[in-house]
Amino acid sequence: MTTELTVLVVDDDFYVADLHRRQVEQLPGLRALPAVGTIAEVRRVLAEQHVDLLLLDVHLPDGSGLDLLREVDVDAFVLSAASDAATVRRALRRGALGYLIKPFASGTLIDRLHAYQRYRNVLDERTAVDQEALERALRILHSGDAAKAASPSRSATEQAVLEQFAAEADAGAAEAGAGVGPLELSAADVAARVGVSRATAQRYLAALAADGLVTMKLSYGTTGRPEHRYSRP
Repeated sequence: MTTELTVLVVDDDFYVADLHRRQVEQLPGLRALPAVGTIAEVRRVLAEQHVDLLLLDVHLPDGSGLDLLREVDVDAFVLSAASDAATVRRALRRGALGYLIKPFASGTLIDRLHAYQRYRNVLDERTAVDQEALERALRILHSGDAAKAASPSRSATEQAVLEQFAAEADAGAAEAGAGVGPLELSAADVAARVGVSRATAQRYLAALAADGLVTMKLSYGTTGRPEHRYSRP
């Protein structure tokens, strides 16, 4: 999935709402709408435009964010100072994908947003989902973004493949400026840059796509079979 995801912050504390909105804006692939502070404003925004994810407080001036969860068909993380187990269970029971207890470190929200992007990438609405993909998406969502960072379990070759997208994106942005679409590389491109065979590059790219760290699409040329093209979500 390369479509930009839209996020709406819902918090009646202006300072907190703006802080969370700015954290969303830091992440490529996410677009933060102006924050709102009431349930009525959430309903108005949802009636006017598509929203992919709510960052939703519980206690709002005109009602409970948990009641709103039952009403709207939108993914949501609850961000609240309410820490009693009953409230947390109610939020999850009513459909929240996650619950962050305030105050939390700024990196915690960033990690959850990264994980949400990967979760959406695995559960791409354009493709059918098998049980393995479903379970992988849930692991990504509930483990935060731990798999995104380099770790001893991620091989040096796999890291090198992943790093090609960042390196090439930086070079492309420097040459073309803002407004450039997502960088796309083929297995042959990656193989040449990393110094491995095309088959090896293809294998690592397939694994990264399965983890939601890169996206894959088919590119149809004028002749021959379609080519797999990869990009960062």
